[in-house]
Amino acid sequence: MGHFDFNNELHGKIALVTGGTKGTGKAIAARLLQAGATVIITARNRPAASAQNLHFISADLSTSAGTAKVIQEVQSTFGRLDILVNNLGGSDTPGGGFAVLTDEDWLTTLQANLLAPVRLDRGFLPGMIERKTGVIIHIGSIQGKLPLFDSTLPYAAAKAGLINYSKSLSNEVSPKGIRVLTVSPGWIKTESSTAMMERIAESSATTVEQATQSVMDALGGIPYGRPAQPEEVAELVGFLVSPRANYLTGTEFVIDGGTIPTI
Repeated sequence: MGHFDFNNELHGKIALVTGGTKGTGKAIAARLLQAGATVIITARNRPAASAQNLHFISADLSTSAGTAKVIQEVQSTFGRLDILVNNLGGSDTPGGGFAVLTDEDWLTTLQANLLAPVRLDRGFLPGMIERKTGVIIHIGSIQGKLPLFDSTLPYAAAKAGLINYSKSLSNEVSPKGIRVLTVSPGWIKTESSTAMMERIAESSATTVEQATQSVMDALGGIPYGRPAQPEEVAELVGFLVSPRANYLTGTEFVIDGGTIPTI
């Protein structure tokens, strides 16, 4: 990615990116920082490399205590929040379909992917409403509409819930000056997805390229021919939280290289 001059368009804005230490979250945090925002990131563990110019809060957002800690720390340190990017999420459940998934699998997935954003929104919205300004981004997934049942049944259901909730919330708070948007990526090439391709290749005695192709096939193909780069998703988020996107609220933006084959 070349370096763009965003004219410091987020100067003076305070932004929080959950799960901001790696993958897409890390790219989003870097993009907002580049546009002049003060950026806070959360994760369970401090990033390995020092995240320069980023404020780090250690928290487990899959618990209500973790979200309460983040809300309290942001309010006491910065006094307000202008931009909230609910990026944290993921699926750790085993493969094998519905029968192997326990209540615990379902609950932990729903906590991280659906309830963490709900709690953070609830914590930061009152201040945004008071100031009549703010942007909330929910990072969904194309699995909200194109679920893969083998190992991500709870994740897909949680993301469908998040997309629905995001729309509902926007209907309530957009009249109060808060923009609420969903960004639903397809498959993103992160360090963890690259490692996963290496594991698949090793266990099935194929190449990483073949493993990558097999995942694309499972998705029904990606017309663009490759997964997204984290920076490409971050670029969309950077635009959406900027003043240039002032009239955008209540909608879902799919960024998937053409994966979803229907309208």
